[in-house]
Amino acid sequence: MSTRREFLIRSGQGLASLAVLPGGTLFQEDTRGTLTSKTPAPVAVSLDDKIGQMILAGFRGMKLDPGNPILGDIRERHIGGVVLFDYDVPSQSPVRNIKSPSQVKDLTEALKEASPSPLLVAVDQEGGKVSRLKEKFGFPATVSQQSLGTRNDPEATRKAADETAITLSECGFNINFSPVVDLNINPENPVIGGRERSFSADPADVTKHALEVIKAHHERGILTTLKHFPGHGSSKDDSHLGFVDVTETWSPTELEPYEKIIAAGFCDTVMTAHIFNSKLDPSLPATLSSRTIGGLLRDDLHFDDVVISDDMQMKAISAHYGFEEAVCLAIGAGVDILTFANNSVFNPDVAASAIGIIRKAVRDGRIGEERIDRSYARIMRLKALLGKGAGSLPMKCPLLASRLAKPRHVLGPQGKARGDIRS
Repeated sequence: MSTRREFLIRSGQGLASLAVLPGGTLFQEDTRGTLTSKTPAPVAVSLDDKIGQMILAGFRGMKLDPGNPILGDIRERHIGGVVLFDYDVPSQSPVRNIKSPSQVKDLTEALKEASPSPLLVAVDQEGGKVSRLKEKFGFPATVSQQSLGTRNDPEATRKAADETAITLSECGFNINFSPVVDLNINPENPVIGGRERSFSADPADVTKHALEVIKAHHERGILTTLKHFPGHGSSKDDSHLGFVDVTETWSPTELEPYEKIIAAGFCDTVMTAHIFNSKLDPSLPATLSSRTIGGLLRDDLHFDDVVISDDMQMKAISAHYGFEEAVCLAIGAGVDILTFANNSVFNPDVAASAIGIIRKAVRDGRIGEERIDRSYARIMRLKALLGKGAGSLPMKCPLLASRLAKPRHVLGPQGKARGDIRS
């Protein structure tokens, strides 16, 4: 199985190279492709700039007009990323961000040109029913993950994923919120199984096909996201619409794709689910839970790269927590990038509001600045991988040997951790 290290070798980029990241911190990529922080340059990064990098927002507009609020978010507040949609849910309008391949390319180029630092330009292009780049807009047809999993031919999955990755690259995207690694435990699940988003109920098959998707994207220079941690496949309800409790349906086997893909060094980012599971945290849903993110994902599965929240405006969060409370809890839990899709409700000031809340929380001592620094460092490591061209995404996760050498605290049959889960 090829790794990101082999991508470097094939593309002739195995030699050490230097990159100066926003704020003047110097990073060096050694011949193994890992990133190592070196001596910071004199240019300081402001707290506001660090916080801005932790925000990813949706917006309205087929083109980037001068008065579009997202321009201020990018230029003045230095948000870390944007996400594009084909349909505007709040207004029930097909006019949002996507009309044609050439229009999307022009829009993504304008967004990146407006940003003073590398900008994550994201989309949900899973295939099948969850595809923002639809055939009716002139994009290639896609198939669902369920269809690929049922066929169970890794070469077919790789080919389909490669076609998707080519489309994303040509249109200027640099990260796909895919693949879904939820297990198809409940085929009637309204948000996973019911929408054909899962490869299989078998964690080995899910892992096998997800790796093909990731490798195909990496060959085209596109980052990927495993979702929805720690597993949404058993749910009976949709977290877009309200509270979802998987305490009685969730199984520790739902962690296996994350464990295997993280250990193999192929996990760029992880997206959290807004699901509640009292076996993992008796009080909070996963996105807001330090036991689930800081304990289970970071400590037990040894993932020290970027964690992205699912949309913080979804009802599972917004109907049960105040905006300020949710933002602070998510950061305290270990989320690095807060997503505000602006597509269940639309608030043009959502990024500015979130940044103001985080800034105040730091100044009041509720969130330590070192916590912001950790997220900023992870985000900058991720962004150092952008713009290297097809086939050149390096292996940035810790080496497999060092991962396997670390003790694992795997969940037992009752969902109890063998070993501590630290908040």
